[in-house]
Amino acid sequence: MINTEDLVTRNAAFAARGAHEGLHILGSGQLMVIGCVDSRVDPSHVLGLDLGEVTAIRNVGGRVTPAVLRTLTMLTKVSAAHRGDRLAGTHIVVMHHTECGIKDIAAFPEMLASDFDIPVDALDGKAVMDPFASVRVDVGVLKEALKARMPAGLVTGLVYDVETGLVEVVAPTARVGQE
Repeated sequence: MINTEDLVTRNAAFAARGAHEGLHILGSGQLMVIGCVDSRVDPSHVLGLDLGEVTAIRNVGGRVTPAVLRTLTMLTKVSAAHRGDRLAGTHIVVMHHTECGIKDIAAFPEMLASDFDIPVDALDGKAVMDPFASVRVDVGVLKEALKARMPAGLVTGLVYDVETGLVEVVAPTARVGQE
């Protein structure tokens, strides 16, 4: 188990490298990744990104839920305060992965439906058991939300294979949002 002393020691080594200096609250690459909390799929590592390049939103399954949409709306305010561009031109990537633990939550449909803020009988439409289908579903939800509430940007859907370490483009990059 990693203990507190280990964390403090690792943090001191991190701080000594100075990689944290001069970074902004939102990623410099105008990139956001919506991904899973699974420790195997940290978007920075999986996608070869450096500290400060990406804004990551992580939840169980990496799903585009009402909470994620609220977070995106809040980030437009943060962006306006810090960059003035309200996330215009931001590339949002939805990244699901193989062997996801969200499949285990399917055994608790009331919990899962609550997270999506939908009735239990609508869960089939969320494609919980298939990461390729679920990315397509979530990219569609995101596109619709961006069209109505967010500035223009790009949306892409990826699936990360935990066995091979490779990503596959499932929903090619599309421009969406308000112009």
